[in-house]
Amino acid sequence: MFWSLSSFAGDTVTIGEISYKLKAPQNPELVPVKHISDSLPQTVAQHLRWIMQKDLLGQDVFLIGPPGPLRRSIAMQYLELTKREVEYVALSRDTTETDLKQRREIRSGTAFYIDQCAVRAATQGRVLVLEGLEKAERNVLPVLNNLLENREMQLEDGRFLMSAERYDKLLQEHTKEELDSWKIVRVSEDFRVIALGLPVPKYKGNPLDPPLRSRFQARDIYYLPFKDQLELLYTAGPNIGAERVSQLLSLATTLCSQESSNLGLPDFPVDNLLPALHILNAFPMLSSQQLVQRLYPYHSILGKDGRNAVEGVLSRFELLDGRRQPAPSAILNVSLAKDLEGHADITLRVADKDVTCQVPAGTKDLRPPNSSPTFINTASHSQLMAEMMQSHMAKDICLIGAKGCGKSVIAKEFAEMLGYGIEPVMLYQDMTARDLLQQRYTLPNGDTAWRPSPLVTAAIEGKLLLLDGIHRVNLGTLAVLSRLLHDRELDLYDGTRLMRWDRYQTLKEDLQFSDKQLQERSIFPIHPSFRVLALAEPPVVGTSTSQQWLGPELLTMFLYHTVTPLAKAEEMGLIQGLCPNIPPEASEQLLRLTHSLRNMNDPTAQSLASSLSTRQLLRICRRLSQHPDESIAHAVNKACLSRFLPSLARASLEKNLANCSIEDKPDPAEHTREYPCMVKDGVLTIGNVSAPVYNPSEKMKVPDVLFYDNPQHMKVMEDMLKDFLLGEHLLLVGNQGVGKNKIVDRFLHLLNRPREYLQLHRDTTVQTLTLQPSVRDGIITYEDSPLVKAVKHGHILVIDEADKAPTNVTCILKTLVESGEMILADGRRIISAKGRPNAIVMHPDFRMLVLANRPGFPFLGNDFFGALGDIFSCHAVDNPKPEAELEMLKQYGPDVPDATLQKLVAAFGELRSMADQGTITYPYSTREVVNIVKHLQVPRHTACFFYRCFMTSGSVSDEFPSIIKPTYGVPASVQTEENTPLKTQEWLPLPEVKMTGYWTVNQGGNARRKLLCPTETHPIDIKGPVFLRVQGYPCGRQESRALNFSEEKAHWQIPMNEVNIICDVTTKDDVLYVATCNPVSLYSMKERGDTINCMELYDVFPRTISGVWQPFVTVAPLGNPLDGQVVLHEEQVVIITLNVCVGFCLQGGGHKMCRDFSHKNWLLFYKEDGNQLEVLDVLEGRVHSISLPINLKSVFLVAEDRWLLLENNTNKKFLLTKPMHMAAEDSGVCQLHSISEDSASSGHGASSAEVSTPQMLSCEQLPNENLSAALNQKIVSPNRVLADTGCYARVVVGFPDLMSPNEVYSFNRPVDLSEVKSESGAHTFFRVGLRATIAKRDNCVSLLSANQVVRALPPSKVPLKTVYPKDVTPPMTAAYLEVTDLNSKKLKYIPVPRSMTVSPYTSWLSKVSESDVLIAALGSGGVVTVDMGGYVRLWETGMDTLQRSLMEWRNMIGGEGGKPVQITIQRSSGLDVTSPKHGKIDPLNAPHIGGNQWAGGTGGRDTAGLGGKGGPYRLDAGHKVFQVSQVEKDAVPEEVRRAAREMAEKAFKERLKEIDMSEYDAATYERFSNAVRRQVQSLRIILDNLQAKGKERQWLKNQALGELDDAKIIDGLTGEKTIYKRRGEQDPEPGSPQQKPKRLRVLADVSGSMYRFNGVDGRLERSMEAVCMVMEALESYEHKFKYDIVGHSGDGYDIELVSANKVPKNNKQRLKVLRTMHAHSQFCMSGDYTLEGTAFSIKELAQEEADEHFVVVLSDANLERYGIRPERFAQVLTSDPQVNAFAIFIGSLGDQADRLQKTLPAGRSFVAMDTKQIPQILQQIFTSTMLSSA
Repeated sequence: MFWSLSSFAGDTVTIGEISYKLKAPQNPELVPVKHISDSLPQTVAQHLRWIMQKDLLGQDVFLIGPPGPLRRSIAMQYLELTKREVEYVALSRDTTETDLKQRREIRSGTAFYIDQCAVRAATQGRVLVLEGLEKAERNVLPVLNNLLENREMQLEDGRFLMSAERYDKLLQEHTKEELDSWKIVRVSEDFRVIALGLPVPKYKGNPLDPPLRSRFQARDIYYLPFKDQLELLYTAGPNIGAERVSQLLSLATTLCSQESSNLGLPDFPVDNLLPALHILNAFPMLSSQQLVQRLYPYHSILGKDGRNAVEGVLSRFELLDGRRQPAPSAILNVSLAKDLEGHADITLRVADKDVTCQVPAGTKDLRPPNSSPTFINTASHSQLMAEMMQSHMAKDICLIGAKGCGKSVIAKEFAEMLGYGIEPVMLYQDMTARDLLQQRYTLPNGDTAWRPSPLVTAAIEGKLLLLDGIHRVNLGTLAVLSRLLHDRELDLYDGTRLMRWDRYQTLKEDLQFSDKQLQERSIFPIHPSFRVLALAEPPVVGTSTSQQWLGPELLTMFLYHTVTPLAKAEEMGLIQGLCPNIPPEASEQLLRLTHSLRNMNDPTAQSLASSLSTRQLLRICRRLSQHPDESIAHAVNKACLSRFLPSLARASLEKNLANCSIEDKPDPAEHTREYPCMVKDGVLTIGNVSAPVYNPSEKMKVPDVLFYDNPQHMKVMEDMLKDFLLGEHLLLVGNQGVGKNKIVDRFLHLLNRPREYLQLHRDTTVQTLTLQPSVRDGIITYEDSPLVKAVKHGHILVIDEADKAPTNVTCILKTLVESGEMILADGRRIISAKGRPNAIVMHPDFRMLVLANRPGFPFLGNDFFGALGDIFSCHAVDNPKPEAELEMLKQYGPDVPDATLQKLVAAFGELRSMADQGTITYPYSTREVVNIVKHLQVPRHTACFFYRCFMTSGSVSDEFPSIIKPTYGVPASVQTEENTPLKTQEWLPLPEVKMTGYWTVNQGGNARRKLLCPTETHPIDIKGPVFLRVQGYPCGRQESRALNFSEEKAHWQIPMNEVNIICDVTTKDDVLYVATCNPVSLYSMKERGDTINCMELYDVFPRTISGVWQPFVTVAPLGNPLDGQVVLHEEQVVIITLNVCVGFCLQGGGHKMCRDFSHKNWLLFYKEDGNQLEVLDVLEGRVHSISLPINLKSVFLVAEDRWLLLENNTNKKFLLTKPMHMAAEDSGVCQLHSISEDSASSGHGASSAEVSTPQMLSCEQLPNENLSAALNQKIVSPNRVLADTGCYARVVVGFPDLMSPNEVYSFNRPVDLSEVKSESGAHTFFRVGLRATIAKRDNCVSLLSANQVVRALPPSKVPLKTVYPKDVTPPMTAAYLEVTDLNSKKLKYIPVPRSMTVSPYTSWLSKVSESDVLIAALGSGGVVTVDMGGYVRLWETGMDTLQRSLMEWRNMIGGEGGKPVQITIQRSSGLDVTSPKHGKIDPLNAPHIGGNQWAGGTGGRDTAGLGGKGGPYRLDAGHKVFQVSQVEKDAVPEEVRRAAREMAEKAFKERLKEIDMSEYDAATYERFSNAVRRQVQSLRIILDNLQAKGKERQWLKNQALGELDDAKIIDGLTGEKTIYKRRGEQDPEPGSPQQKPKRLRVLADVSGSMYRFNGVDGRLERSMEAVCMVMEALESYEHKFKYDIVGHSGDGYDIELVSANKVPKNNKQRLKVLRTMHAHSQFCMSGDYTLEGTAFSIKELAQEEADEHFVVVLSDANLERYGIRPERFAQVLTSDPQVNAFAIFIGSLGDQADRLQKTLPAGRSFVAMDTKQIPQILQQIFTSTMLSSA
């Protein structure tokens, strides 16, 4: 081989046998220098020879090979050898045709075309080097096709390039002037193209267009052969053992082999071995593994398998020597080098040796290590710094570390130590190559020019360039820098060249040019000290490509160092160094929590740990040191925004907080604590925090807002003020409408701070955030955006809707917040301190307040909090608590009744909790309530509009009615099926009142008539106390008047089991007590409360022996001072008073209790057919026994001192009078008077009247006006109301106080109730035959204030024929309430709906009551009924109260009282309006109803009249009006409805026929499907939205039409075409792998126990529902979710129910799966394979290719029975970090499941005690995990 390197024209260069004749270059400065090394490896020589051959043939070449500088270096060596001028262009995805051909520039007002590289090369005969063909967008390069093929090209300015041969031919016929006038230009015969590229399927990029590819001759330039490479390395590292060098090279070669890329390992950067050996040469004691880790950070970029593969190779070549601790190293000393300028001597201590070496240094003064006040040196950081120094010696560095772990701080410290100025460049996602290198701008005279970017100035000035966020920027853009990083050379857009320092010097000497001359030719040197330091977040292993940024190309550019998270002790030192005042126990707890989260390999825990980065911890600690009394839990929840975490993550966080014993101690004064807010003497105080009020220069920018203080918002503001005073920027996150803007405006108003406001949106770009360019007189000027103004003037910048802008845009806020620096588009920069020209100094008062919606569904924003949360202090803003909200609403609606407001607040509270649980998707907020209240504040507006306005938001309207259980009595909508909102029953007339007789109390002297009754007193013996457990249950109270108005006010179910029997109900004030007797228990609840307290009493009452004894319990609530206590009485044995819980006995069984005066704390007991009354005084604890001369049948307490007694056989009545206070000494004073009853006809004395047995006798009297109304005469007198079977009601006037004959007035029944047979019919549940015994409850009460008697009757005793019209079938009811109203003399029957369930003990039931309900009067007026199934209903019966309620209800609903709404337009024209018609006038004026003919008719249409439809106006001819009801006017004709129904049925049947499914099967499937319809629906909504979000369009740049792209505004001035951008579907990144579906497996328990316990809690059915939900929800999303369902039972652990490749497509196939589950669990073996099944599934799934893997295990938790330890199960669940496994335990025996859950990892296990929750839990799992990353 022969070289001749002399540079004279005419010399020849010979390679091998091929020679090339040199020509003298025209522009010698463009010829590459110093590329050829002294010793040329053989391979390179062969490549050069091949290129020379192609060159001589006039062909263009394409060098193709792996990433790295080798190909470029070979091309440059060839050009240097042949002395050719070079035009170099690095292609990127932003390269356009103008960059290659011609670009316009404006010079003194005219646009000129300037030739670009391709045209220059062609005309001047240079070589065009195109690097990165695969980076250019698809259709850009074909521009060059013709130039490559025929050397021709048409230019924009009208010239035409023509190949040399044709041009020369033409020149023979024409003159040169002619050709010039034709604008033909000759392409030089020396023009060649050398293209460099990567092979594309293997690497990322666009595949080459075949027509273009075919125009090149390609050659594969692989790495240098082993031998050549080895020789190179030996020369680089003379101090290193040869063996070690060859081992390193062997490793590199192995990792570049085909086999390793099949394993998915990126190529090893072989070219970087050279710099690595420089390091090793200086520090031979370094471990090879550490070195490899810097070249190839396999821990960060590879998953587990990849790491193992690499470590296998390492150990193979004996390089695994880093197992021992990395050599501890530290920087001892830094000093300027004496012999070499621009360098520093640094002394490092490495493994006990001190080594001094020289590294490049900056231009400022050096700073010795450990001397910075703000940098706290920890062991791991000083180690890192020392390692960075070593790498700095040889190459540029990249630091990889999680956000907030201190990368920027380390970089800053590193730079200061070496005296570097830092030039930070924040990279963002849609950054273009142009943004990196040069931007265009206009000179003051309107000329266009190029302004170098900070990157270029840093290179020239020798600064440290900090590239922050290279993980964000597109690879195609970064590629522009590869030449700068490898060769330190750069070609810019305006033709400027930057050269490596030594090459520049050589060029200067060779050509004898001065610096000035070179600068005129725009060639500049790159400063020798210039270095690049890149910062990046760790690549996410094994995910979609966007996060796997570190690929083979980037590996060649840097040496990598990872910033490991600090150890706990180090972090502790750091925190205490920076926040000296923090209480030590606080920091200890914080760190314990953080490190426990960081060490878990659970993705949820990892994401929580990332929001507790070192930066965030420091922020928390700064705050704690100022406010040491704050709770840590509050701080952590604030930092993680736990209020808005998905439910799983929140559970995980709570569990970890509890494990670290961090309790959120609730502030006892929290609820009552006032947050004063005042401004006094220029100081603002909120709560306990004060701040001076600002004195602004621009008053008009201070916001002023209508704000009603409420404690919760004041608390948020107090929190904000704390952080504000610490100098933090704030981020407020919350749902829509919770008052974020109000709070911020109010906050700034109080502080008197002026604000600037920025609203972000989808189209916000980095440019619009900072500057708004515009063109004036041909010159570009920039308007400052609010951000820049705020920075300049020290205003507060409020950024609203921050989550709507793309995160890559908002990222630029980071440098602004962190370092106070930011570069603007016009070349100015914002800096934090003075000191450079063309800069805006950040005003010290500048702050940012950012508002964003919470992350996640249904807010389809970007996760602003995830990207930038840790640089702000975060505050979660929630809806105000109910009390606060109520206060606030009162201020908005002072005239709205409180009851209405409370209902609204309660309804919205419920809606919000549903949104939190995921039952509904729309999160209702305060804004909606406030709007309703404002609407209600206007008179005549109603709340029903609430329904119409808010429930129509899309998906909500379908789900709404079924959910808002009419819980809070906010009526939803009024049009129901029957179309009459009024559902009250009709009143029937009562019979006339008759005076039917007299009662005379005999007082005569006759001894028989007046008997004295002796009394004796004895104390009671008390046993006890017994302690009882009170258990609270939520009361599912539902308002009954949501859809229509009826007597029923509310209803709820008592939580009792089905064998229990209700035996008594009573009330006191607003508390209801219900007693049940099998087992005996007592339920108490408030009328408007939301919990039911249950007390089980079977310990106190003796056991029922073999069911013979059927207890029957009566409850008597006591009064003051024993409020809230009750006495329970069981007929046979015991009495207990609860709370003190004591018991005593009465001898003999069968006592009855009178409780009318229990509120006075005394009770009366008697025995049927006994002759003693026992009076129990509860307070004194004594019993007074009164002996009687008669045998009793019953006792009525008519007043406290007068009791009516009935004698047993004769039914004769006696009145017992007793002194008011019974003291022991006045015993024997009770007198018994007999009462004679006379009928009215025969006068006194005749005793022929039939004797009635009262069922109810009131113990108080009717008020006088009620008495007068009842008897139709003005009367004032004592009286009592009485009811018996023969009458509706009787009033005894004068009784019991007057001794004269008392008149009895009766409302008699047509038939005595006792004579009506109780037939056993369909109405009573399974009751067989007639009732054997007389029922013990009479179910009759008097409501004296309403003047009513109400009784509950079985349907058989109700005259249904009179109540219901002929053609109406009476509804199935438990009973009717017969309401006798004595005021209006009317009667009505209200049906009580049937109970849902009924106890099987029917005969026992029939002893309690003859109808299926029990009844008691309510303190608030009205009655309460409890049916035998435990369903409580509250009824309003009083006429006046009903009327009042109806008015209120109407106001809420606003039916406008049924009046049609009229629109009136006042005409002033005087012309008549033509009417439909008046109609004929009937001369007889007979009433006309309907018929569309007569005028003045009623109920017709089209003619004038009253109450019709479609007539022109109302016309009254004085007849009774027949109203066509509003409903009928709105109604749909029946035939239309029928047609619709038939159509639906027909379609349904056809569908069944299609899938060959019987109707029975369809019904069976429907049962499961219906149960989970809601969950399926909400899951599908979420999936759809995700899909939509994934499909969101992007901005496509460089378009010929669309919206003007601000960045291209100058190109627009110069007249370019492609200056627009438009939205379009972004093609996937070239080379990015296909999106794989997510993989889900449901592991269902189909073991025998599922079938066995299905009867208890329906677990098997619930599992089937869950499976049904999975199948339905994922239907038609198979491309996104690949799922299968596997069963496990005693038969095995992989029973296939649904295979992934054959998922059921219709209901029939789905039903088959459910049937298989059911059948299997019925017939399988017993045993439990939960553990094996889980382990197997996790292992199997992990091997499949998928985006993410999920396993959901459904199991019942009886693991212990099979000896399975929970810890083992926990291990299995987390056995593979790639697979997210979840366990759902189905309600278990005892507390098994709860115990299990405590041992399992948080957020991975759920207990569904109520099996209804299973589908709900499954939905939670889906939404929190799958969807977080979908």
